[in-house]
Amino acid sequence: MTEPTPPTGPEIIKAFVRTLPAAPGVYRMIDAHGTVVYVGKARSLKSRVTNYTRPEGLPTRIQRMIAATANMEFVRTETESEALLLEANLIKRLKPRYNVLLRDDKSFPYILIATDHQAPELMKHRGTRRRKGHYFGPFASVTAVNRTIASLQKAFLLRNCSDSFYAARTRPCLQHQIKRCAAPCTGEISIEGYGELVSEAREFLSGRSKGVRDHMQSEMNTAAENLDFERAALLRDRLGALALIQSQGDATAKSVEEADIFAIHQDGGQFCVQVFFFRAFQNWGNHAFRPRADADLSETEVLEAFISQFYESRTPPKLLLLSHQLSETELLEEALSSRAGSRVYVQTPRRGEKRDLVNHAINNAREALGRQLAESATNRSLLEGVAELFGLNDAPRRIEIYDNSHISGTNAVGAMVVAGEEGFSKKHYRTFNIKSTDITPGDDFGMMREVLTRRFTRLANESEDVDEDESTGMPDWPDVVFIDGGAGQMSAVRGVIAEMNLPKEVVFIGIAKGEERDAGREKFFMEGRDAFMLPHRDPVLYYVQRLRDEAHRFAIGTHRAKRKKDQIKNPLDEIDGIGPTRKRALLNHFGSAKAAARASLQDLMAVPGISEQMAQLIYDHFNQKS
Repeated sequence: MTEPTPPTGPEIIKAFVRTLPAAPGVYRMIDAHGTVVYVGKARSLKSRVTNYTRPEGLPTRIQRMIAATANMEFVRTETESEALLLEANLIKRLKPRYNVLLRDDKSFPYILIATDHQAPELMKHRGTRRRKGHYFGPFASVTAVNRTIASLQKAFLLRNCSDSFYAARTRPCLQHQIKRCAAPCTGEISIEGYGELVSEAREFLSGRSKGVRDHMQSEMNTAAENLDFERAALLRDRLGALALIQSQGDATAKSVEEADIFAIHQDGGQFCVQVFFFRAFQNWGNHAFRPRADADLSETEVLEAFISQFYESRTPPKLLLLSHQLSETELLEEALSSRAGSRVYVQTPRRGEKRDLVNHAINNAREALGRQLAESATNRSLLEGVAELFGLNDAPRRIEIYDNSHISGTNAVGAMVVAGEEGFSKKHYRTFNIKSTDITPGDDFGMMREVLTRRFTRLANESEDVDEDESTGMPDWPDVVFIDGGAGQMSAVRGVIAEMNLPKEVVFIGIAKGEERDAGREKFFMEGRDAFMLPHRDPVLYYVQRLRDEAHRFAIGTHRAKRKKDQIKNPLDEIDGIGPTRKRALLNHFGSAKAAARASLQDLMAVPGISEQMAQLIYDHFNQKS
């Protein structure tokens, strides 16, 4: 007997209104399946939720949301700014269908000067700030960080080696020879002198570059007057490196020391938000985001929701410059100031240099969205071509491509690449370490059988109630699967699929390389059709080749990474009970795993964190008698 569907709509919401306080908080609207469809915050929970009991006149999107609501949950907060922060956290975690969602929520890289060592290390950092030191950023790309670090090494001669490498040095390394490190490891510079270089680098990255340049210029002139031409030349080169860093940004600002600039543009029912990072009066890069939002929302509404989520796990700068005036600017300032621990200002400039910077961001948002819409239109056309040439009923929304990579069966991996209307969806790429011990090394058929079995078994178990990724709109189930292989590979695939009895129809297509592996001569294999080729120079053929090549690239890259990891495996990893902390202690003490392997029992016991029992275990591991 089928259970009755729970009632939904305004009447359900009215039942909650009677007990709600006129206080700030966050509410969740939940559908009949128990899925959160909307998260909102309110200054007065009672007033806000009461609005949902009278859906007449509300936007269609809100009416659909109310009609789907079967239950509600509430969290009361002390202030509205707390409610705003909690709302952003819940939206990011739950990804409700009717909220604006920040897609592609990438973490941006920083430059870190780590101060947990007597000779601080200059390094790239991404993720949680656990290590003690000074963080500078964010930068929009890893390329920008690497380029800046290379120039900083030339300008300030800071080390970028690991602590274990530093401890093992007996003479300066190549970085010192090419004038990119002052070599404090071997005493080429005193720790006090190295500390002065670190202070100069911090000053420069903090925006006080003029003082650093003037000091360096003065030192260079003094060295020249004293006929110390070697030191004068070194300081000249360092000044040149500083000038290079400052010329790398495509825009600089005289009045904006530290700010994030947000600009939004809407077209064709799509939104694009450009974020520019200005630090130390320089542009440290920008990134375009495509938030998922209903087309009937205004640019201001989307931008307001976007900013709250953007800083849910990031520290905001002193200033935010926006392209649109928000309805709750003061509330946003209060919430961001609470997160930053210092005053944060939110401005929508109307004139001057700040407005010019915002206009620059708006133009970038418009151009980025235009390129994306053009690419999407092209992808739609190609997907329609795939449907026509391969005899599908509809244009596929999700295509998966599979390939294997190995060397004589070692480090074998399978790779899955995903594509759709937005192009390649790298978020959905997957890799499969081949685990079966029954597969003969090099058996491509057996590997593909394992990969597909694991993929579709898991998919069938996980996607009973969910049909698509809420954050991207990408379906969970593929419409088409391309396999890199010919008739034999497809025969193995058909055997796997027949055994699994998939709950949804999926079209499997094999791609066999052309004669002499000639691109353009590929043969295609489908169930119920003889092997066939696509017309030469057909755009769909080129599209399928791109899909196959991307799967091949991803599979080879994953295989190489796995092989490299095996090649550089640390001998300490093989000892039970040696985790990251103890391994780090051993490497810091001895300088290398090889030195630890030669150490005596007494030397091992002298390492902080290594007990007598653990020292005996390590000693026995490296000194087993054959």
